[in-house]
Amino acid sequence: MLKRLFTSKVRIKLLTLFLTNPEKEFFIRQLTRKLDEQINSVRRELDNLKKVGLLTSSLKNRKKYYKVDPNFILFNELRSIITKAENSNEDLVKQIQKLGKVELLILSGTFINKEADADLLLVGDINKTHLAELLDAELEQPIRFTAMNKEDFLYRLKCNDRFISNIINDTENIIATNKLTKYL
Repeated sequence: MLKRLFTSKVRIKLLTLFLTNPEKEFFIRQLTRKLDEQINSVRRELDNLKKVGLLTSSLKNRKKYYKVDPNFILFNELRSIITKAENSNEDLVKQIQKLGKVELLILSGTFINKEADADLLLVGDINKTHLAELLDAELEQPIRFTAMNKEDFLYRLKCNDRFISNIINDTENIIATNKLTKYL
C-alpha cells in the first residue's frame, strides 16, 4: 500500500522505523543492518528526510545519529498512516468476513496501539464462538471484541450509546468493512 504513495522502499522502511520509534536515535550503520539495505541508499534517504524536516541529526562519539522531529508539521499524520499500514490486518479481516455476514468491522485498541474500550467491533450475523477461536488462533495477545446484530447496533446508535459513539467517532480507528454508511 505505501509503495504506491512512497516510491522508495528504503524510505518506507526508514519512515516506518522512525515513526514507530519516535523516541529512539539511530546511526547509519545501525540502520543498514536493521533494514537490510545498502548504506548509500540509506544515506540518500536520510538526507532527503532531513531536508524535508522530518529528521534531525546530532554527532555523538564521532557517529551521526538521526532522530524523528516530533514538531514536524506532518508528524502525526505520517505516524497515523504508518501505524494503519503496519496494522492493516488484511488477512485477518478476510478471515473474519468468511465467518458470516459482516456489515461493519472496526479495528481499534490493540490494532492501532491505543487504549480503547474494545479492540474490535463487529456488526452483522456471525458466530461469536468461531470469531473468538479465530482471534485466539491468529493473534498473539487476547483481543476484547464486541459483536452485535444490525438491529442492536442501529438501536444503540439511535440512543447515542457512549460505547458505540466513541468507537465510530474515533478517527484513528480502522474501518475495515462498512456496509452501513447510510447510518453513520
